[in-house]
Amino acid sequence: MRITVGIEKAYKSATRGFHLAAQFATSDNRVVLFGPSGSGKTLTLRAIAGLMRPDVGSITLDGRILCDSAKGVFLPPRDRKIGYVFQDYALFPHLTVRQNVAFGLRPLFGRLSRANADRVDRIMELFAIAALAEVRPARISGGQRQRVALARALVGEPRALLLDEPFSALDIPLRQKVRVELAGILSRLDIPLIMVTHDPADVAFFGGDVVTYAEGKVLEVMRSEVLRSTMVRVA
Repeated sequence: MRITVGIEKAYKSATRGFHLAAQFATSDNRVVLFGPSGSGKTLTLRAIAGLMRPDVGSITLDGRILCDSAKGVFLPPRDRKIGYVFQDYALFPHLTVRQNVAFGLRPLFGRLSRANADRVDRIMELFAIAALAEVRPARISGGQRQRVALARALVGEPRALLLDEPFSALDIPLRQKVRVELAGILSRLDIPLIMVTHDPADVAFFGGDVVTYAEGKVLEVMRSEVLRSTMVRVA
């Protein structure tokens, strides 16, 4: 995966202002946006997904322009073919697990095609949630809800998967288990990952390029093993 980000976005409220100025480029298939809460990581992720429009700048993914203010280009989220998992998973409470997973594939009118229905079945088996197909999100555990959200994001075979603090809602023993499961599935499907986190354990596990943030700016891009060695020395 080759991604280039060079964007700015300003926010103002009655009490404070925030200015995002994110610039980085990487060609790794595992990219972690790392830094404290409120430093601009999630805003960058949302811009990549098309959920936030930068004031100025551009984003390209594998040579494809996702947005470019100078050229007047802004692809809507549905045309970017990018999977996104929100921090709270954002499952539809009135839909069953299977309906949630299939949501992005369902036509406005009518039923799923046979091919898409089979695809939903396969991804649910892959995430071990097939037995929950007719259950609604309120009746399943946090780890199961995350699997449903991941399955929904991946069922459309996206060009990249974006994760916003994917393990923060899970207890520590479950976090490690889900990390292992997710890494295995991404390797099998060969899908690039961009993850937002402030947890050094995520950096240590997923590796790749780490884009470090502070106060709305990118400080540097480094390999995860370099960042880990720096943390060890500081500790």
